[in-house]
Amino acid sequence: MSLLDAARDVRENAYAPYSHFKVGAAVRAASGTVYVGCNVENVAYPEGTCAEAGAIAAMVAAGETEIIEVCVIADSPTPVTPCGGCRQKLAEFSRGEVTVRMATVDGPEQVVTVADLLPGAFGLGHLGQGHGEKG
Repeated sequence: MSLLDAARDVRENAYAPYSHFKVGAAVRAASGTVYVGCNVENVAYPEGTCAEAGAIAAMVAAGETEIIEVCVIADSPTPVTPCGGCRQKLAEFSRGEVTVRMATVDGPEQVVTVADLLPGAFGLGHLGQGHGEKG
């Protein structure tokens, strides 16, 4: 199954009773395994989760920490980009050159890199010496 097909399939499981805007995401980890996520809304809007965050959480729960490819799909006239928080989450687990394929259910697509989505991403280097260093 392609990354796009995986994202398209999981999108159908989205819980979006308030916005009716279903989003599906799929990430391919360094092992080649595909992890999926869909948006899950909550009546208290800030408490919902994004599709990308769900896919990343599934990957991490499986013991993986490196994304090599991303796909996001929504029913929108134009491809929907990940929100700011998800851009930072993708940057946490991806190299800048990792491709992010954004698609609509009707066909239009756009492909960018993680670095294109979040130039100047906050990273470990910003924490300074002694923070989070492996040794």
